[in-house]
Amino acid sequence: MRLEAITWDRLTDALAERIGATAPADGGPWLRVAVDGAPAARPADAAGRLAEALRLRGRPVHVVAADGFLRPASLRLEYGKEDPDAYYDTWFDRQALWREVFTPLDPGGTGRVLPDLWDPRTDRATRSPYAELPPGGVLLLHGPLLFGHWFPFDLSVHLKLSSAALGRRTPQDERWTLPAFARYEDEVRPEEAADVVVKADDPDRPAWNGHG
Repeated sequence: MRLEAITWDRLTDALAERIGATAPADGGPWLRVAVDGAPAARPADAAGRLAEALRLRGRPVHVVAADGFLRPASLRLEYGKEDPDAYYDTWFDRQALWREVFTPLDPGGTGRVLPDLWDPRTDRATRSPYAELPPGGVLLLHGPLLFGHWFPFDLSVHLKLSSAALGRRTPQDERWTLPAFARYEDEVRPEEAADVVVKADDPDRPAWNGHG
């Protein structure tokens, strides 16, 4: 894959323009966008920049973090606190994401999206109120391991880190997750699944595959 150097500002503007020219695949009134990447790639930062750029263009945006849809500790940590296969398979409540985030944005849906479900610090439901995304609005879901679950994304962005950069930028107390991301690369091949690939080995000098 050929990648071209770009700044984050130019990348954000290009993505916002592409979103503006994208129609929902299901014919509904809402667009669903993924910003996929390991925590070390900072997908939350990229999603935040993109959300601001879209709002400046007059598009309503609702940002959802996958980390807001973790399972309770009794399920996440059933096999211990540092099991990479559990992190890969069971940490994230993907059924809840379908139910509370994607289904309301189906054609004829309510547009009422739950911003988060579970707080891992308190191990309790967040009880956050629903947010209503008006027609023409954009859902931005960001976080790790987003592909391979048939989520109906209209545009998908993958923040790619080489194995060396991922290891270097992952904090010591999170390095146990590295085998999960190796498995993701092997089984899902996010570089091939994504519409847009952004290489983020150097956090200040991204490169991307353009509109390819």
